[in-house]
Amino acid sequence: MGDPAGVGPEVTARAWAARRENNLPPFVAIGDIAAIEAVWDGPVARVGDMDEVVRTFGEALPVWHLEDSGPLTPGSPTPAGATCALHALETGIGLTRNQASSALVTGSVSKHALHGIGYTHPGQTEFIAERCGVTATNAVMMLAGPSLRVVPLTVHIPLAEVPERLTSELIVAKTRIVVRGLRRNFGIDTPRIALAGLNPHAGESGQLGSEEERIMKPAIAQLAEDGIIVDGPLAADALFAPGIRDQYDALLCGYHDQALAPFKALHFHDGVNLTLGLPIIRTSPDHGTAFNIAGTGRADAGPTIAAIAMAERMATARERNCAPAK
Repeated sequence: MGDPAGVGPEVTARAWAARRENNLPPFVAIGDIAAIEAVWDGPVARVGDMDEVVRTFGEALPVWHLEDSGPLTPGSPTPAGATCALHALETGIGLTRNQASSALVTGSVSKHALHGIGYTHPGQTEFIAERCGVTATNAVMMLAGPSLRVVPLTVHIPLAEVPERLTSELIVAKTRIVVRGLRRNFGIDTPRIALAGLNPHAGESGQLGSEEERIMKPAIAQLAEDGIIVDGPLAADALFAPGIRDQYDALLCGYHDQALAPFKALHFHDGVNLTLGLPIIRTSPDHGTAFNIAGTGRADAGPTIAAIAMAERMATARERNCAPAK
């Protein structure tokens, strides 16, 4: 459920309440049951195994209660709440790695609160990757919505550091992971990929910047030798236009806001953050803890519903793609 003082408990409960109209599969909320009871008066059921989750899901929200995180005030994070959020994340990873669950959907956490209890990872993605035995560089963040998928090749770093960190090797490695992920999790046999230029007009043949010529084109050539065709580098100001973005299964972007700004303009309420390159399926609603509105009833459950539905679609695709041939 993420931080118990954030909107995670509320949107989890409201996703369960909307399960029928959204045709959601059985899911279990992991964390402190009191966090849900503080913001929701619907039916809940404590569970301790996945069989109970399936049995109770139709009549009550199944909650895998881990620990009492102390006095709860929506909007006011505490060290005990951050500890509960971390333990919930560890439990969810374990259940999914052990194949007790088909996918992991992570609620939003407070990095500040987590760092206050000694957490050293930049975010949840790096922690999940470590627990799955995957290096953080091989865990690729993708934002996916009904009409667009984007991948920021560099993520949470200052803009001034992007040109140095964006290398041909990084582009090649992450593109390979994206292509494998599209095949495995979405059933797209021959993904159509585009790479956005870093500079205005994609560098204008070196007149407005050299990264396209020095870094991007050699990476595209290397990928072509591997049988992966990537269009680009293409001018980012036109790449997201209707009729252009529709030609591609994923758009690769140089930095965080180049990918997320247009994506959120299109899919603010139904966009899903997912991680490629992991042995498990992990999705997340594309928003933060929203402490400012926690407990007010104003949180939108749409992104959580979309994250659960996306997780189910990915699990179904994986099962189909991994099934033995008849």
